[in-house]
Order: sequence, then structure tokens, then C-alpha cells
Amino acid sequence: MGRWRDGRGTLTVGTDTSTVTEAGVDESAAGNAGPEPDGRASGARPHAIPLRIAASYRARARGLLGADGVDGALLITPCAGVHTFRMRFTIDVAYLDRDFRVLAVRTMKPGRLGLPRPRARHVLESEGGAMEGWGLRPGRRVRISPAPPEEFGQPPTPDLFG
Repeated sequence: MGRWRDGRGTLTVGTDTSTVTEAGVDESAAGNAGPEPDGRASGARPHAIPLRIAASYRARARGLLGADGVDGALLITPCAGVHTFRMRFTIDVAYLDRDFRVLAVRTMKPGRLGLPRPRARHVLESEGGAMEGWGLRPGRRVRISPAPPEEFGQPPTPDLFG
């Protein structure tokens, strides 16, 4: 797996049959491998969500602490467990394995300690209720597309989260 850097990107939900490369970037388009339990096609209507990536120690420790909300989602990598101490709002937490497959999705109120997931390699955080709206649930695969630094006019820095 390549090294992650703090920055921004895009989270795509609804890519169940996609292939994820070792760099963590999906090279194929969203697939249609059959119907979902709710009857719609797998990969239909993928959601593209703005994403912040926290990979440095400082950015991972800061996370969403002190924030009043989050636009999109926050990817914390590497990470196997989270807490919501000193948080101001309820969050949804999705634990992802190495292949970006969702292991579990939990809603956590402020002041809670989540159980660590031994198989988890990454954690996604968003505002409470958002992941249900995106259709994110255990067994689904997500695609993480880091944005090139020049897209935002400057290279990513640890101060991006401060």
C-alpha cells in the first residue's frame, strides 16, 4: 500500500464490484453485478462525497475535535478505533478493511469510546445519519480518490486540519 498524505479527495459510495488498487484508488467504473437487497442494481446511483484525509499523527489526533459539523466525510488512516470525547455533535463511523470494504457502521453520540475493530485499517467519519443516506452499510465497498495537490492551489499540509 502506498503512503497516504493529509489532504482532500472524493469518497464514492455505490461501487460494490469495483477493484481497488494497492494505492487505494479504484481503476474501474462502478459495476452492475446484480440487484441489491432493496431491489436496485448494485453500483446504481453512486454518491460522490467530499472527503478530507487525515494520515499524519497530528491530523489523526485532531480528527473532528472542536468542529461544529463536517461537510462530507473524514478518512482517518491508519485507524482501527475512535472516540467522541470533546466532540460537539453525533457522528457516523464506518470501519473499513484494507480493500475499503465496510466492516461495520455505528452512530456515536459525543463522549463515547468505540470498540476497536481488529480487521479495520481505515475509519470514515461523517455527521450522524449521513451514511444511511449514502447507502453505506457492511459489505459495501467504497472508492477513495485523493485529489492532486494542485487542484486546491497548494500542496497539502498538516495545517489543513488545524
